[in-house]
Amino acid sequence: MKLSMTITYSDDPLKAVEKVQAMEKAGVDQVWVAEAYSFDAVSTLGFLAASTSTVELVSGILPIYSRTPTLTAMSAATLDSLSQGRFVLGLGASGPQVIEGWHGVPYDRPLGRTREVIEVCRKVWKREKLVHEGRNYQMPLTVGGTGLGKPLKLINHPYREDIPIYIAAIGEKNVEMTAEIANGWIPIFYYPEKAQAAWGESLDAGMAKRDASLGTMDIIAGGFAAITKTEEEAAALRDFGRPNAALYIGGMGAKGKNFYNTLFARYGYEQLAEMIQDLYLAGNKEEAAALVPDEFLAATNLVGTEGFIKDRLAAYNEAGVTALTINPVGEDPLDVVRQIKSWLP
Repeated sequence: MKLSMTITYSDDPLKAVEKVQAMEKAGVDQVWVAEAYSFDAVSTLGFLAASTSTVELVSGILPIYSRTPTLTAMSAATLDSLSQGRFVLGLGASGPQVIEGWHGVPYDRPLGRTREVIEVCRKVWKREKLVHEGRNYQMPLTVGGTGLGKPLKLINHPYREDIPIYIAAIGEKNVEMTAEIANGWIPIFYYPEKAQAAWGESLDAGMAKRDASLGTMDIIAGGFAAITKTEEEAAALRDFGRPNAALYIGGMGAKGKNFYNTLFARYGYEQLAEMIQDLYLAGNKEEAAALVPDEFLAATNLVGTEGFIKDRLAAYNEAGVTALTINPVGEDPLDVVRQIKSWLP
């Protein structure tokens, strides 16, 4: 099992190099660079590629709507070349609040667009002449342009023609597509003991259509991490995760259009999902956070005693997780990293 960490939206890119170099030295295998309505991830990833030597660099995630498919392919090929084969392309649909609010483009057909973006990327990296006639993208453009476009192929020779692609997905159809065409899957609030109930049918349906050449699918999951001496101390630390959980379950999206709320309900918390959302959208954020179950916080994070964390690592391993992503907290976060690294299956 690999160990991964994230450079968040608000991190200073100039300070990120020192932070990532320390992570690399502590044994972190993957570093994710997030992108929302923030500094872009590609620039920071290029800076990190020149400043590290062993750690994998992952875009976590690039929204499919904010770039053309070919620009996404070009950026990925460049980053993979700069890092000498250490780049992983993390893609996701994001959500309408960001895509329509920040980028000003319609949030439409996310599954179809994701599939086409991946098809285009893989053609570009193989240096095929690009001819793509999809519902969402056409290369060369045949309708609405000058008619002068012609099939082109990437000028440069990529370091790899099979750059791994990870998809952030929690919806049933999106998870099915991910299992069919992606190298890796990035869920959120991954609950190992309930993952099969929430996603099993979708994963099985996608795997049934998966090309054998893709190999097994990586699963990247985890949460906050802290090593405590007592369970009482752990429970107090887990409480810090309540506002974040309530934000996603209750406030990320609108009523009836919140992917995280739907996931929480699929975990068996249907009534609580509705109550948390109603409270959060009404402005009662603290009351909403108080309703997030202790069980859920314990299961979707790695906060506890050494014995507790080792048990959780075994549960993640049993559920097929191949890369554990953590956000360490404590007086010495890197010491948390080193200890958890030593306990990985």
